[in-house]
Amino acid sequence: MTDASKSDANAMWGGRFAEGPDAIMSAINASISFDQRLYAQDIAGSRAHAAMLAATGILTPSDAEAIGKGLLTVLSEIESGKFVFSAALEDIHLNVESRLTEIIGEPGKRLHTGRSRNDQVAVDFRLWVRGQCDAAISGLTALMRAFVAQAEAGADWVMPGFTHLQVAQPVTWGHHMMAYVEMFARDRARFEDARRRMNECPLGAAALAGTSFPLDREMTARALGFDRPTANSLDSVSDRDFALEFLSASSICAMHLSRFAEELVIWSSAQFRFVRLSDKWTTGSSIMPQKKNPDAAELLRAKLGRILGATVALFTVMKGLPLTYSKDMQEDKEQVFDAADTLMLGLAAMTGMVGDLNANREVLKAAAASGFSTATDLADWLVQRLGLPFRQAHHVTGTLVAMAEARGCDLPDLSLAEMNSVHGGITQEVYSVLGVENSVRSRVSYGGTAPDQVRAQISRWQLALA
Repeated sequence: MTDASKSDANAMWGGRFAEGPDAIMSAINASISFDQRLYAQDIAGSRAHAAMLAATGILTPSDAEAIGKGLLTVLSEIESGKFVFSAALEDIHLNVESRLTEIIGEPGKRLHTGRSRNDQVAVDFRLWVRGQCDAAISGLTALMRAFVAQAEAGADWVMPGFTHLQVAQPVTWGHHMMAYVEMFARDRARFEDARRRMNECPLGAAALAGTSFPLDREMTARALGFDRPTANSLDSVSDRDFALEFLSASSICAMHLSRFAEELVIWSSAQFRFVRLSDKWTTGSSIMPQKKNPDAAELLRAKLGRILGATVALFTVMKGLPLTYSKDMQEDKEQVFDAADTLMLGLAAMTGMVGDLNANREVLKAAAASGFSTATDLADWLVQRLGLPFRQAHHVTGTLVAMAEARGCDLPDLSLAEMNSVHGGITQEVYSVLGVENSVRSRVSYGGTAPDQVRAQISRWQLALA
C-alpha cells in the first residue's frame, strides 16, 4: 500500500472528519489483522456486485469489466503474498477497494455504488461461515466412517457398559462405537440445518434501509450460491444468527469429541487397559520412561473450552445490541475463526485416533463379566420364567448379589443351592443367562446391543455414508 493511500485513509469518510484518528483509536478500530481472512469472500462478493451493477445499467460495461479484472489481480496478489495490508485502511473491504483503485483508477471508486460496508461484511462473513459448515460436514462424515469401521471390526466383542462409571450391563464394542456415530450424525445434521438457514444473501441491504438504486438482488444471490436474498434490510445487516448457530453446533460437536476423548484417557490407563493408542497420538514423560500419555485426547478434551468460550463471547456481544449495526459486531469474527480452526483440528485428530485405535478384546470381555454385570439378566429371568413381579425379582437379585459379594465371587459362581436359599423356584436354567455372551445376544430390541442389531445399524450407516 502506498504512503498516499495511507494518508488518504481518513478521506474514505469524506469531509466529516477534519483530523486523523488517534493511534489508540486506530488500534481499537482496525480489524484488518484478522478480517483479512475474508479476502476471497470479499472479492467474490464485489465481483458479483459489479456484474449486477452493469446488468442493471448502474455501471457501464467497461467499468464493470475493469473492476472484475482488477479484483482478480488483487486476489492474485493476496494469494501470492505480494499484497501489503494496511491497518490505516482498517479492514479487508477498504484494503481491497483501495488497491483496486490504484490498479484501475476511477472505475474502482464506483464499485461501492449501492452498497455499504454493513451489507458487505454481512455477505463476506456469511459466505465464510457457510464454507466452514461445509468443512465441518465433510470432517464429521470422515469421523463417522472411522467409528463405523471400528464397530464393524468388533460388532460382537463384549465389553462392560457403564452408568456412573460403574459396571452396569454387558454391551458390545460395536454398539459403543455406533453410539458415537449417532452423536456425530446429529452434529452433522445441525451444521446442515444451519447452512440451509444462513443461505440467504444480505448484499443489497446497504447500510440498513436498502438503496434507491435499482439493484437486482436475486442476481447477486444466485451468483454467490445463495438460495434467495434476505427479506428485510434491517435484519440483513444486524443478523449474526448464522455465526451463533455455527458456534452452537460447534460447541455441541466439540462436547461429543470431548466425551470420547475422556473415554480414551480412561480406557488407555493401566487400570483399564481397554485400548492401546498408537504412538502417533501419545507422548512420553521427561522423567518417567514407562509413561505413554494420551496427550492428543487430553488436548481435545480441553479444546472444547475454546469453542464454548467463543460461543458465550458472541452471545454476550449480540445480546444487548439495538437494531441495526453497531461497531460491537466487529468483535464477531475472531471468536468464530478460532472456534472453526479448533473444531476442524479436533475432527481431524479424532478421526486419526479412532482409525489407529486398537481395542484389547480379552480385557474388555473380562471386565464385562465383573461387577455383577448380568444382575439385570437374572432379574429379567425371574420375571419371564417364574412370573415374579419385577420389584420382587429386583429384591431377590439384590439379595443374591449381596451374597456373592460377601463370598467374594460373581453371580455365576453361586451354587444352585445358594440361589434356592433365596428363592426356591430358581432352576439350573438360570446359569444360561448369567454369561456375558448370552446377555448381549438377548438384547434384541431395536437399537439394542445384540450383535445382529449392531450389524444392522452398521449396514445402515455404511450405506448412508457411502
